[in-house]
Amino acid sequence: MKTKILKIDPLDFNEKDLIEVCNVIKSGGLVAFPTETVYGLGASAFEEKAVDNIFKVKGRAKDNPLIVHVDRFEKLLEIAEVAEKYFEAINKLTPGPVTFVLKQKINLPKNVTAGLKTVGVRIPAHPVARKLCKCAGPIAAPSANLSGKPSPTDSQAVIEDLFGKIDFIIDAGNSEFGLESTIIDLTSEIPIVLRPGPITIEQLESIFGKVEIPQFVIDASSVENPKAPGMKYRHYAPEKPVYRFNKVQREKVIKKALSENGVFICPEEHKKFYPDDRIMILGKLSEPYSIAQNLFKVLREFDRSNFNVAFIEAFEEKGILLSVMNRLKKASVEVEL
Repeated sequence: MKTKILKIDPLDFNEKDLIEVCNVIKSGGLVAFPTETVYGLGASAFEEKAVDNIFKVKGRAKDNPLIVHVDRFEKLLEIAEVAEKYFEAINKLTPGPVTFVLKQKINLPKNVTAGLKTVGVRIPAHPVARKLCKCAGPIAAPSANLSGKPSPTDSQAVIEDLFGKIDFIIDAGNSEFGLESTIIDLTSEIPIVLRPGPITIEQLESIFGKVEIPQFVIDASSVENPKAPGMKYRHYAPEKPVYRFNKVQREKVIKKALSENGVFICPEEHKKFYPDDRIMILGKLSEPYSIAQNLFKVLREFDRSNFNVAFIEAFEEKGILLSVMNRLKKASVEVEL
């Protein structure tokens, strides 16, 4: 398959620039498109065959539901049932990097929802993604990568994984947040966080009041029957091994890294602890969102490097760094010394 690449300035474009891409989606094609979280691999949410091709191209398990992207709140209400008490909260959080799990109002193809009676819906903030949803209609999309690999935060990562396998790649630069959306289940009396993301637990609590945080979110453990993406399978991992450790293990881990051609993936503030020639900078602890922005990009850079193994010191699990640690726990294993 010949993959076309469309380069767009997200701050200077109009709907006419997206006409060809919209027609591809409407006719059952697959398009990789930018969002504020990571790049998505989209198909019409109403085209079962097109959605099936998402699973084939990615190598994605069929019991892993997709997220439906829409351009505005009114479209969300057409697809899903929302308790009126949540209207204000949803409007505060959208458009933005958050997905709501809700009861279906219409019958979507079963491969979109993995046969569940619920559906994950979000209103992206990225201008290109919203215009695409406006002209093509609701779009079902997971991240635009091969299943299990680090999510793509720029078009180059999409090209690495999917070039020649899909119809279009829209190149609109780097993703703003670099982590997949926060997912919150609004089908229960108390909202339940199913996946932490750019909208932090603290922010959700300030809007919803009490929210439930299941142990599987903290542990990043698997759930047998997932209601949303990221709950069951190993995700976000490079091909080479990645180990995480605590700072009390630092000295022993340095010795291990030297003997195994290892590299330390660390924030700017911690580079003083490690050998100069064995460092990949992740961001700054003083700017924690920079760590989230760079996580997947650095994991991909590590895969392309000459190092055999990577070591990452665990972060304190609060704010956006709880979301970072959720991804790291799925992408790595604890070091054994």
